[in-house]
Amino acid sequence: MKRVFVAGYKGMVGSALVRHLEKKTNIELVLRDRHELDLTVQSQVQAFFLKERIDAVYLAAAKVGGIVANNNYPAEFIYTNLMIECNVIHSAHLAGVNELLFLGSSCIYPKLAEQPMSESALLTGALEPTNEPYAIAKIAGIKLCESYNRQYGRNYRSVMPTNLYGENDNFHLENSHVIPALLRRFHEAKLNDASEIEVWGSGKPMREFLHVDDMAAASVFVANVSQEDYAACTQPMLSHINVGTGVDCTIKELAHTIADVVGYQGGITFDATKPDGAPRKLLNVEMLKKLGWHYQIELKEGLQRTYDWYLQHQSDFRT
Repeated sequence: MKRVFVAGYKGMVGSALVRHLEKKTNIELVLRDRHELDLTVQSQVQAFFLKERIDAVYLAAAKVGGIVANNNYPAEFIYTNLMIECNVIHSAHLAGVNELLFLGSSCIYPKLAEQPMSESALLTGALEPTNEPYAIAKIAGIKLCESYNRQYGRNYRSVMPTNLYGENDNFHLENSHVIPALLRRFHEAKLNDASEIEVWGSGKPMREFLHVDDMAAASVFVANVSQEDYAACTQPMLSHINVGTGVDCTIKELAHTIADVVGYQGGITFDATKPDGAPRKLLNVEMLKKLGWHYQIELKEGLQRTYDWYLQHQSDFRT
């Protein structure tokens, strides 16, 4: 039986990984919440790995948030994410764990990277200022994995997802990402019979979205690809893989789709004085396709599933 540690198992991505891995009969999941194991404390993490005899790690734990949260808490975003990555990756190595999958973010790429963004765009230009601290932390995680592979022959891999959404997301009106924030705002506008709702930004930026269940499936797929196939698609010093749909839409189109899913029939306006972030963020997913994986959940279907989950958990979702 393979003992698999999912770090951050209560988060949106971690919980999706658990749902996916629970279906496998040859895996014993090892799960700890932040009250049982503080991943920012090195001594706790090292003791955990030495005691638990872990065989593989999915590193999904992270401090995440939208544009507002990244703007307001840059120190927390860079510090917390760096500490988690350093502690988990180094402690896994010290305990002899050879398999680890690090989950990053598409914000690692330059703000004005050529679209769609390929893995080779990493470190070729300036980052988007609004989330630079978070992006730098995620880049450091990639380089940690590459460095332990290079020096110690570990099998530590990294996947860079596009914008994720789905069940167990954070629906805080200010600190959440765009999809959960809009789902909640449009839902409340519908309940209040609002005649109009204002969306931050011009509505022109283009974004790609991947349902979290697809992300979990892709992560497990990449973690289990043979070393020969993985090496054939990557490079020793460029070993991360993009995970996305390869399809994007404008924020304006997204807002109207969410209004349709929620059943909101009022007007929608856009406040161009608020920050847009990067003008476009679309991932080149040819490397993942070459390995044999393709997304399954289309955006409107995923939005409907997410809204249904929201309606069922309004009393206990994170705010």
